[in-house]
Amino acid sequence: MSRVNDVGGQTGFGALEIDREEPPFHADWEARVFALNSVLVRNGVYRLDELRDAVERMDPQTYLATSYYERWLMAIETLLTERRVLGER
Repeated sequence: MSRVNDVGGQTGFGALEIDREEPPFHADWEARVFALNSVLVRNGVYRLDELRDAVERMDPQTYLATSYYERWLMAIETLLTERRVLGER
C-alpha cells in the first residue's frame, strides 16, 4: 500500500531543486527537535527507522499540511505515547 510520502516513480512534481545556501534549520525549535530525536535514538528509546515509520503513518492531510520538523515532532510524540513515556494526548 502506498502512503502519502511515497512519491517515487510518480510524475507531476517537477524538478528537484536543491538550495545549497539554505540553512539546516529555519528556527531554533527545529534544531531542538533534531537534538531531541538524536538523544532519544542514542538512548535506545526508539530506532531511527521507527521515527520514519511514525512520520509515514501520519494521515495524508496532516502530512501535507506540516513542515519537515513538525512531522518529526509529531512522530516523536506518537512514539513516546506508544511506549508510554508520555501520557495520552
